Amino acid sequence: MAKEKNGAPEAPQDENEMIRVRREKLEAFKERGVAPFGHRFDVDGFSTDIKAKYDHLAEDEEGGAVKIAGRIMAIRGHGKASFATLRDKLGDIQVYFKLDVLGEEKYKEEFRRLDIGDIIGIHGTVFKTRRGEVTVRVDDFTLLSKSLRPLPEKFHGLKDVDMRYRQRYLDLITNLDVRETFRKRTRIIQSVRSYLDDMGYLEVETPVLQTIAGGAAARPFITHHNALDIDLYLRIATELPLKRLIIGGLDRVYELGRVFRNEGMDVRHNPEFTTIEFYQAYADYTDTMDITEGILLNAAKTVLGTTTINYQGTEIDLAKVRRISMNDAVKEATGKDFLACNTVEEARALADSIGVPYEPRHGIGGILNQAFEEKVEETLIQPTFITNHPTEISPLAKRNAEDPRITDRFEFFIYGRELANGFTELNDPIDQEGRFLDQLKQREAGDDEAHAMDRDYITAMEYGLPPTSGVGIGIDRLVMLLTDAASIRDVLFFPTMKPIEE
Repeated sequence: MAKEKNGAPEAPQDENEMIRVRREKLEAFKERGVAPFGHRFDVDGFSTDIKAKYDHLAEDEEGGAVKIAGRIMAIRGHGKASFATLRDKLGDIQVYFKLDVLGEEKYKEEFRRLDIGDIIGIHGTVFKTRRGEVTVRVDDFTLLSKSLRPLPEKFHGLKDVDMRYRQRYLDLITNLDVRETFRKRTRIIQSVRSYLDDMGYLEVETPVLQTIAGGAAARPFITHHNALDIDLYLRIATELPLKRLIIGGLDRVYELGRVFRNEGMDVRHNPEFTTIEFYQAYADYTDTMDITEGILLNAAKTVLGTTTINYQGTEIDLAKVRRISMNDAVKEATGKDFLACNTVEEARALADSIGVPYEPRHGIGGILNQAFEEKVEETLIQPTFITNHPTEISPLAKRNAEDPRITDRFEFFIYGRELANGFTELNDPIDQEGRFLDQLKQREAGDDEAHAMDRDYITAMEYGLPPTSGVGIGIDRLVMLLTDAASIRDVLFFPTMKPIEE
């Protein structure tokens, strides 16, 4: 990509020449009294709808009058008649400019000064060409916006990945499949919301700026509020504010929004991303596993019309979901039973025997989790709920009634990636305070992602948190799955990018 100058890409010499010519045309339009950047245009039809409506026409048969607007993507022919491709919000339609319809002056002085990329409004008549293509004959047109820069690779779409992410507007102009991905994203989000709305959930909003970065194990972004003279954190999760609302008596709540984590970037991670968290009083993690599964199946049926998908060449049946505990999954994969260990030394020996790394601060539960991440996680291609996570790594989850070393927690995996995390919420304030203190010890031992102490949350719990279960779902990963997107950047309009050095 060309270097940037003053924040904008610096054009190569041939592009500069094309820009110069376009500016000359702009001045020519002005001299004719034609505003090169127009105003309102009354659109009454769109490309795909018009093509479907008039597909029945016979060759050379005329249909109705239409008013359409869009961007010129191609122009063919330079004599007394020319065809062009007009792209609107739904797709492409062929349009036909004819000298004896527009008049010689309009055709020669205005149409021939149009460039690929210009946005125009058209009053026209639909007909079908001899080749059987539904087309709009241009009876009159209005210049709505003169494009001063040539589009990249105008006949093949924008291919340069870096440019696609940095200049998403060009990506959307030239690649119709990208537009479709983002339309699906919107429909997926709508389906998630409607599913929870129909179950009686209340959509709420909680602060993005927080005095304590809580609700997850992650490094936050830090900023400073000048008036209060305090440091604030961009939220890493919405969990603790939402559970405060459950305490307040709002039995079913959810929030869909951005969270921020100051961590690494790869095909699955972006510093800011979208999650939905929902919490339900008087429920446990088995209830919210069912809801999570329902959300996924409803989204797939709504957007794709099927629950069997092909993701990156692998067929996945979303309707066939397995549930297995973390320890059993590790035992299946390695033959090692970490929860049978009575001491940390025994767990370390098991880990050493199968080549699983661990840190001195890890207890039995932490080592079990390391074994899962190393030996199991990437193998979970078909939908799988991994349950009963160690208490050691689950500071906000309720202990299992039969085995206090584990919690009533789940993570939902598809294609080796975590899609959702949920659990029966810890509602014992005394136990919660002890867990926070344990997290502080881990932080002092060098774990900068360990959970901070939140005294106000403990105070809120002391007023009584009813039995509750909650879930967080990664919306971007859900969209990736249902649109067959290989990278999270393909489902974010504006992924985080390092600026180009001048």
